[in-house]
Amino acid sequence: MTINQFIKNLLPWWVIEPIIYFKFLGKTIPNHKLYIQRLMNKSGLEIGGPSTVFKRILPVYPCISSLDGVNFAHQTVWEGNISSGTSFAYYANKKGKQYITDATTLSQIADESYDFLLSSNCIEHIANPIRALLEWKRVLKSEGLLVLVAPNKESNFDHKRNFTSVEHLIEDYENQTQESDLTHLDEILEHHDLNRDPRAGSLISFQDRSLNNYSNRTLHHHVFNIETLSKILIYSGFEVLTSTATREDFFVLARKISN
Repeated sequence: MTINQFIKNLLPWWVIEPIIYFKFLGKTIPNHKLYIQRLMNKSGLEIGGPSTVFKRILPVYPCISSLDGVNFAHQTVWEGNISSGTSFAYYANKKGKQYITDATTLSQIADESYDFLLSSNCIEHIANPIRALLEWKRVLKSEGLLVLVAPNKESNFDHKRNFTSVEHLIEDYENQTQESDLTHLDEILEHHDLNRDPRAGSLISFQDRSLNNYSNRTLHHHVFNIETLSKILIYSGFEVLTSTATREDFFVLARKISN
C-alpha cells in the first residue's frame, strides 16, 4: 500500500474529495471555450448536480442564463438532504428548480423544455443509460445540446474492469432493464479496487451497500470510453459535435437531431 492510499484509508471521503478537487482548481479541459460558447446565456437542466466539474474544469455555470436540477431522492450520498422547489443552488447566488425524480423518468418535465442538459459522472450509475438518454433528449428543444461527462476508469476504482459493450447497453434498453438491476454486481465485487474507494470501507460493507444500491445509487453499473459514449448517443438520436478525454474524465458535446 502506498502512502497516498494509506492516508486515503485514514481520512473520511468528505475530507478527501475537496482535496482532490482543489488539485484541479484553475485547470480546464483544452477546448472548454467551445462548450461555453454553445451554452452561453441558455437555459438548461442538470442530472445529478450540482457538479464541481461545471464550476472549474468545464466552467459553464457562470455563463448560462438558468439551470434546474434533477436528483433521484430527497437524500443522496453526494448532496445530503434535498428539498424540491426552488432550491437547486448551483453557483454563487444562482438557484433553479429542484426536481426529485429518476434520471430515466422525467415525467414532471414537459417535452422540449430546455436549451441544454448537463450530466457529470452520473450515467455510469444508471442501469439503463439509453433509456435515460432518450428521456433527456425528449426534454431538450429542437437541436438542444447535451454535455455528458463520464469517468475515465484508469483514474478510479473501475480500472480493473472491462469496458461495457455497446451491444450490452442496447440489450439493457430493449429488455427494459430497471434501476434496481444488479446484473453486474458479481463482476463489480470481484474487480472493484477498494484501495481507490475509501468511502466503500471493507469488502463486506461494500457488498452490503451495493445490495442496497436502488436506495443509494452508488454502483457504477457500466464502464465507458469515448467510443461507447459516442455510439450510444448516436443510437439515441444525438449528433456528436466534439469529445475530449482527460486522465480523470471523458467529455462529449452532442446535439439533439430533430425529426
